Amino acid sequence: MQKSLAILGAGRVGRALGRRLREQGWRIGAVVTRSEATARKAVRFIGAGHAHAVPVRSILAASVILVTVPDDSLGEVATELARIGAEELRGKIVLHTSGALDSCTLRPVQLQGAVVGSMHPLQTFTGKNVPSLEGKIFAVEGDPAAVHAARLIARTVGGSPVPITAGNKLLYHAAAAMAAGHVLAIEEAAAQLLISLGMTRREAVHALLPLTRQVLDNFERFGPHAAWTGPLSRKDYKTVAAHLQKLRGSGDEVFSAYQAVSRLAAHVLAQDPAAMLAELDKIASETKPKVKVKGNNA
Repeated sequence: MQKSLAILGAGRVGRALGRRLREQGWRIGAVVTRSEATARKAVRFIGAGHAHAVPVRSILAASVILVTVPDDSLGEVATELARIGAEELRGKIVLHTSGALDSCTLRPVQLQGAVVGSMHPLQTFTGKNVPSLEGKIFAVEGDPAAVHAARLIARTVGGSPVPITAGNKLLYHAAAAMAAGHVLAIEEAAAQLLISLGMTRREAVHALLPLTRQVLDNFERFGPHAAWTGPLSRKDYKTVAAHLQKLRGSGDEVFSAYQAVSRLAAHVLAQDPAAMLAELDKIASETKPKVKVKGNNA
């Protein structure tokens, strides 16, 4: 396969993949973003390519067209690409990098003869640098030729391609969201609790991060059950109840999150989930706010 690439929507992901592929000898062609300024900036970051503010026919000179726009723009971009490419898309490989959407989103170009697929790197991108992609999972699916190209790209940048069916992409993406964004939300909520006690943010972060890192290290080395820590893991239900009583003053979201995560932990980590969930139900009834009943003054 000719190793040439056009990038539609060269944001954080597109720039990072473009730069890594350029470093590995791929030829970078059209680089398209929403403005000439951001396109030129993307070209500078990648180290090659031709900046454009709108999709242009020169995109079709590349053997692989990588679409890295936000999910809600994918359908529109695919339709526009089909319009400008028409029959010249036949045999072209078009890949998108959405984690939640499958290759069906690229149906407009597929109808013009392109082979389509999706390739999602399971990695966060800040846009400030190119993260190491060595060993990172790339979920791939789509037409066989597109999957072949996605595997080649993943391996070229050091990643590990893993096949996934189109119907399972949302579950795959939900798992990623829980392991990244949701974990960050819990970490920040814990930091804000410590800050509310008088710690500086720096002190709170330095207090919590080693604890979290140790748990994750243990999770990797010894598995989930051996890594589980805290009062719930010890069936110390009195402490769990006391936590909830105290958390009432920290806002409904924090209180509810503690409850929900405790139930989730019981479900996925406890040896006897039903028994632990029953204990948590008792605690929930005891910590439920009492509703004041207004008397009848009639």
